[in-house]
Formats: sequence, structure tokens, C-alpha cells
Amino acid sequence: MATLLNKRTTPTFDARKAFACIVACVLAFSLAAPLPAKAETTEIDAEPDELQQKVEQTALDYNEAVANLESVERQIEDTRARIDELAASLPGQQEKSGDAMKALYNLQNEGYSLIDMLLNVGTLEDFLTTYEYIDRIYTKNVNEINQLANMQNELEETEKALEEKRQDAETEKIRAEDALKVAQEAREEAQKKAAEAAAAEQKAAEEAAKAAEIEQEKADEAANSASGQQPESPSGGSEVAEPPSNDVDWSTDKQAFVSEWTPRIDAYLAGSPLAGQGKTFAEAAWNYGVDPRWSPAISLIESSKGAHCAYPYNAWGWGSVSWSSWEEAIDAHVRGLARGYGYTISVESAKKYCPPNWEHWYNTTLAQMEMI
Repeated sequence: MATLLNKRTTPTFDARKAFACIVACVLAFSLAAPLPAKAETTEIDAEPDELQQKVEQTALDYNEAVANLESVERQIEDTRARIDELAASLPGQQEKSGDAMKALYNLQNEGYSLIDMLLNVGTLEDFLTTYEYIDRIYTKNVNEINQLANMQNELEETEKALEEKRQDAETEKIRAEDALKVAQEAREEAQKKAAEAAAAEQKAAEEAAKAAEIEQEKADEAANSASGQQPESPSGGSEVAEPPSNDVDWSTDKQAFVSEWTPRIDAYLAGSPLAGQGKTFAEAAWNYGVDPRWSPAISLIESSKGAHCAYPYNAWGWGSVSWSSWEEAIDAHVRGLARGYGYTISVESAKKYCPPNWEHWYNTTLAQMEMI
């Protein structure tokens, strides 16, 4: 083999190294890319339908309500901290104010009037010095008394503001709960719609396959009768797997949803360029009402989880689009799936996403989803 190759090459060509390189490339490709990326996505900029608009809007409403509630809670904490600070300082200021009032009382009783000072001092300079000294004492004591009044007023106003913030927090909590309920209903509606469509697709596919098998058997029988050959056993065609398991629970809030799916997706993506992006996938899935397993599974089929991207951060064969980060890319891809392909994988979405070998794409992607 080496001799034959050497006769066909120039003296500088190392046939053994070339052969080893070819073998290594074949092995690497077979391990890293279980299915060639042949996606021909056509709906990367689809407009959301009415149901999808509802899903996305309810997510925005819920996220805004939760953010506002968290802001109010932070303000409550800040107000509470100021109340505690004032309450801690108040006893000391009360003591200072008491001493100040005593000092003022003594000044008045000792008769420090302007006439007394003029009679008791020898020079104008002594008079001015004595007046300035008494004025400082008076001003200092009055300030201490005013400081107590200001602190008491601030404490009352701060406590009033705290009560108003508590009421705001209760309102925001109710708003967030209402938004969550609407969001859950929208997602459950989308999930139900997708399940019904998948069941209908599955039934239609089975009926079509059965009809095609019957027609093929008839054609084979006719051909065998004409040729006098024995009929051959029917060869099974490709089959479409059952729809994905319906184990995405939309009855929880966003925090619980993200907490459940983040570690599952992270475990699936471990060791890949997309490692650590489980939370990004989970949050996008919640925001757009998409099965959180779908986008990560497609990333394996199209780019070995981001290892072989035709365009920067494009791990899904998503047209010729490039992004500047995984976070931006994941959000855009999940949004695109929701608007152009539906809640979860289906026969119809597979035919749109990867027409050249949609059956293999569907079955392989579905198998990956079941692993997450």
C-alpha cells in the first residue's frame, strides 16, 4: 500500500502521515458530529402568532412585577435600616437635649442681659468676648434641642414611608401572583396545543405509513406474480418516534422553573463550549414558553454543542446569523423556535428545520431531549 501511494505522489509527500491524518479526521468527525449539520431553517425571523404574543407578554409582565417587588423590598430594608439607626441614636440625643435645656434655663436665671454685661465688663473688647461666648453656648444648646426634634420628625416620617412601602409591596405581590397565573395559563395552553398537534401528526404518520405499506405489498405481489417469483418479506421503512415526554411543569413560578432545569441542562452540556449556560437556556425557555430541552438538543445535532459553529456563537445551524455571546445567541434561538417552530419538537417543525433528512433529525433530536 505504501509503495503504491509513493509511486503516485511527489517525493515530499508522506503517504503514511496522510493516511493517519485521514483516519484521525474520520474518527474525530464520527465522535464529535453524530449527524451532519444540514439544517435549512426558514423561519428565523417569524412574527409571533396571537398565542405566542400572549406567552411573551405575560412573561414580561411577570418579570416586571417581580423586579418591582424586589425593588420595593430593597427600599423597605433601607428604610428599616434608617429607622434602626434613628432609634439607636434617639436616647443619646434626648440626653443631650435635656442637658441643653438645663443650660439655657441656668443662663436665663443668672440674668445675662446686655445691660448686665455692659455694667460688669471693663472694655468693649471684654463685652464682645463675653457676648460671643454666651451666644455660642446658647446656639449650641438650641441646636441640640432642634436636633432632637428633627430626629423625632424624621423617625415619624420614615416609619410612615415604611408603611407605605409595605402596602406597595403587598400590591406588587398580588400583581406578580396574577401575572404568574396568566403566564402559567398561557404556557399550559401552548403546551396543550402542541401535544394535540403532535398526537395528530403521529396518527397521520402512522396511517400514511400503513397505507404506503399496503400499497407496496400490492405492488410487490403484482410484480412477483408477473415474474413468477416468490413474494419478499416487506422491508420496514423509517419510523418516526413518539412525541417528547410531557414532563415540563409550567405550574411553578419562574424561579422554581429555572432552578429545576438549570442543573439538568448544565449536566447535558458539561465539557462543551456551551457548558454553564443551563440557566440561560432555562430563563429563555420560561420567557418564550418553549420546552427547555429543545434548543440544547438541537445544538448537539447541528454543532456538537457549539464545538463546530459555521458562524460565531451559532450552534444551531440558524441561517447565517452571528452573535456576540452565548447569552445573546441562546435567547434569540429560543425566541425563534417559539415564533417559527412551536412549543416543542414536532414532525412539522422538523420538516421546516431540516428538510433534507427531517426524519433522522427528528428522531435524533428527540432522543437527545429525552436525555436532559
